[in-house]
Amino acid sequence: MAKQYYPVIGLEIHAELNTNSKMFCGCKNDPDETAPNKNICPICMAHPGTLPVANKTAIESVIKVGLALGSDIADFTEFDRKNYFYPDIPKGYQISQYKYPVVSGGVLNDVAITRIHIEEDTGLSKHDRGDFTLVDYNRAGVPLMELVTEPVIHSAKQAGDFGRELQLLLRTLGVSDANMEKGEMRLEPNISISPVEGVFGTKVEIKNINSFRAAEKAIEYELARMEALYEAGRESEIVQETRGWDEAKQITFSQRSKENANDYRYFPDPDLPKMKLHSMFDIDGLKTGLPELPWNKRTRFMNDFGLNADEADLFVINQDLAQYFESHIEHLGGDKAKIKLASNYIANDLRSSYETVPVELSVQIIEMVAGGDLTSRAAKDIYLAIAGGESVTSAKEYATTHGLLQQNNADSLKPIIEQVLSENQKIADDFKGGKEVALQALLGMVMKATKGSANPGLATEIIKDLLK
Repeated sequence: MAKQYYPVIGLEIHAELNTNSKMFCGCKNDPDETAPNKNICPICMAHPGTLPVANKTAIESVIKVGLALGSDIADFTEFDRKNYFYPDIPKGYQISQYKYPVVSGGVLNDVAITRIHIEEDTGLSKHDRGDFTLVDYNRAGVPLMELVTEPVIHSAKQAGDFGRELQLLLRTLGVSDANMEKGEMRLEPNISISPVEGVFGTKVEIKNINSFRAAEKAIEYELARMEALYEAGRESEIVQETRGWDEAKQITFSQRSKENANDYRYFPDPDLPKMKLHSMFDIDGLKTGLPELPWNKRTRFMNDFGLNADEADLFVINQDLAQYFESHIEHLGGDKAKIKLASNYIANDLRSSYETVPVELSVQIIEMVAGGDLTSRAAKDIYLAIAGGESVTSAKEYATTHGLLQQNNADSLKPIIEQVLSENQKIADDFKGGKEVALQALLGMVMKATKGSANPGLATEIIKDLLK
């Protein structure tokens, strides 16, 4: 019987803040700039005699994140120099924070957070020019938020879910676009396993991850690799190191031994002043001004309007679609049944075309469905017509003109149904022989014959009566 192993995972997540300028200079913060070394200046290139000035908006952005997570916002904080030598760091050190981060504590998705601090991003090394490397410093000095969790995550899925919820929070607060594929958000898991619960094993850190799915795959692979080494009696081969993720091969690979804090020789940056954040910022005002947070919006949609988890997540993730849905709520006066109808149509039929369908027209359609004047099929036909560019100024007028008003008169429906049955005798016989699925086939033909205007319940009863 195989032993049980206990995974322990902590996350380090970097997110570029979407300020107008860089962290310590006035250069433009533009992640979409394609011309190399355009947004640089003597300050972010560390020319002698230049002095950095901290970006107040970036600090405020990190405070907002901390407030949303229920964290402690430091009163005293300072910037430190983290010393290491890579070609993409023009100073020979990175301005970061060590002992006094802006944010401490907090919880997200039931995962405890250790700290959130601010630092400057590095440049970008380009290895696509043959046998040499070039460095683009446009990104050097961009404000970067680093969040560190406690080592309390125990599965790849839990890690991925945390990352997705954090991305959603950053976008909701408007502090970061957090696109992983563009490097604006980078998730680095620290992973260990142990055969003894509560005892930490040797940890490794994984880099080069550009999606949440890749993060989950990398964690799963690394946990399996470690477990296999334990099973083979080779756990000594698990060493503290940084490993990369090879997306093509779906494996991790060794990059370098992992540095410790002592290796960076942190010390306070003498060119930047100490800060007393509670006197620099209106902390209570920032907290009051936070938008509705994703988890609160999700709960409200599910509890107040009966949305299922998938529908609620769709509206929480897509803020523009959520605003479209919220406009329906206002127009429908809080009627839960109608609001649930609206969520169904928006989620299933209008997800990619909602911008072409005015809220007022959509509300007219929903009111008609709720009032029994339109079938769901007919409602979808009208939505398609509007999205397709047809000139529709009134849902009722369009339905009347195109014969889409629901037919609730048994006398007018009966001849149509009799014709459908006579033209489909075999399917009718199948139903009489006990095949319930045949009833749905016949109903579908009736709906097609009436352009979706037949009352489905009434049509079903007439079919059953005629086939007794």
